[in-house]
Amino acid sequence: MVSALDLTLPAGSGMVNIRVGAILMKGPQFLMAGNTGSDYLYSVGGRIKFGETAEEAVLREVYEETGYKLKVDRLGFIYENRFVCDWGSNSGKKYYEIGFFFYMAVPDSFNPVCTSSADNGHQEFLRWVSPGDTVKYYPEFFASELKNPSYQVRHMVTNNW
Repeated sequence: MVSALDLTLPAGSGMVNIRVGAILMKGPQFLMAGNTGSDYLYSVGGRIKFGETAEEAVLREVYEETGYKLKVDRLGFIYENRFVCDWGSNSGKKYYEIGFFFYMAVPDSFNPVCTSSADNGHQEFLRWVSPGDTVKYYPEFFASELKNPSYQVRHMVTNNW
């Protein structure tokens, strides 16, 4: 759920959102989240709260969504995403989102269980995805970029306005 501390702010007729995403990989598969009210998956992660660094936020979000306290391996992507919101009171509003996506150190014993809820109030779940899966997920660049993970920070931009 959206908190007063979340870095989601009105800007003109739209919103600015600052978020983090976790890249949790086991072999070629990566972990995505979904919820019972949406027909797509999204990265484990969420909004940065006022006063947090991006790294602190991704550690908190991973714990909230998986039940595991993991470590950050490295920053992978800085992502600018322009989209139209499809949930809640902001449905139909344009969003400009800045995201920081971190590769996480995933132990062999990693067996996450999700007990969180999405902003739309629906129960969230986790699903392992392979780059060739046909399920719809965001960010879409995961399909190509996670086939051969890089050690360079990449800048990605999506415009769905």
